[in-house]
Amino acid sequence: MAGGRPPADEKLEDGFSSPTTAYTSDLGESTLNECGAVIGDSASEQRWCGLFTVLSHLSRTWSSSGTWRARLRLKDPERVPDVEQTITRQLESCPEGYPRLAAFLSSENSFSIYRGFGYLHSRVLLGLQDHIVSLERELDQKDSFDQNNGLTRRLQSRARDERESHQDGEERPRDQILDDIRRKLVEYDEILVKARNLVSFQKASERDYRSVSNWICNLKPLVDKEQCFIKHKEDLLTLHNGREWSGFDGLIESMLLKLDCKLVRQIFLTPEMRVKTTDRNVHYYARSRVDVFVTLVITTIIFILLVLPVVAMYRLTTFGTSSGSTFKAIGVLVVFTLLFSAAMSLLTKARRHELFGASAAYCAVLVVFISNFSNTQ
Repeated sequence: MAGGRPPADEKLEDGFSSPTTAYTSDLGESTLNECGAVIGDSASEQRWCGLFTVLSHLSRTWSSSGTWRARLRLKDPERVPDVEQTITRQLESCPEGYPRLAAFLSSENSFSIYRGFGYLHSRVLLGLQDHIVSLERELDQKDSFDQNNGLTRRLQSRARDERESHQDGEERPRDQILDDIRRKLVEYDEILVKARNLVSFQKASERDYRSVSNWICNLKPLVDKEQCFIKHKEDLLTLHNGREWSGFDGLIESMLLKLDCKLVRQIFLTPEMRVKTTDRNVHYYARSRVDVFVTLVITTIIFILLVLPVVAMYRLTTFGTSSGSTFKAIGVLVVFTLLFSAAMSLLTKARRHELFGASAAYCAVLVVFISNFSNTQ
């Protein structure tokens, strides 16, 4: 192809202008290579050639993969719909009864509360267990009978036992007993494993239980006989398996509920949560945003518990007498270690060994601080 540049209306196959159409030059006589770059004779023109070769290759690669096209097309409001628009199921738009109850229970992960039927699982397991015990007893009796009557050959060969049992016309041969045991064991093991998995589910917290119970009792979506499942509090399980909330998290939510205003809703609610319901008695808070706020508060408390004893012990060891200030600093250490342990147990769900380790590390830091200042005096 001859000429200084391609025509302005030249298009790529995906509907976008060629990268070379935006390039103008006064290089005079020049040609285009296969990548669309201008080729001239001077060193400057050769550098331009290399640059445009790379750019043209990248544009073709991005265009073929769809990334380049996607980014450009998202900027076209006439060709692309609003990608930020979402669809949220509103509680009041669902028919009354089970549809609305299902919409409420699925509107928040912590509201997914259902019965575990622990009593019925125990009854079924006990029944199967007794069936298996009876079959085991029957098998032991048959084995003892053959042993005591000189039929040990039948106990040493399964094929012989099956053949002689068929010849004798036994009502309950040994292979039939074993087959019944196998079927009962498979059924028993399956229910036992599922019951174990069910026990590992978390119990519904008091706050979540009260929220669901109050909504059901106030709106009465079902008849009394069918909505009484919510009254089996000890048998209720939650499908929510997120971070274990402590009492402090519930306190933060209670504070947000009392301080409910437009600013609080703007900060702690997502756009989808704002349209879930028009009921002013139902409040949703984004768990991730509440977690961030709780983490910020806990971090601030820990920072204060680290800085205050350091400042107090610094003043005691620096401006006090060497003998009395050391004992006072030890008293400050004990008090703040207790406060740190109390904060860990109240603000988090730390286990005992975690609580012990954190308190020991905190105390060790303060002890090192005291020893360093004592040595400098």
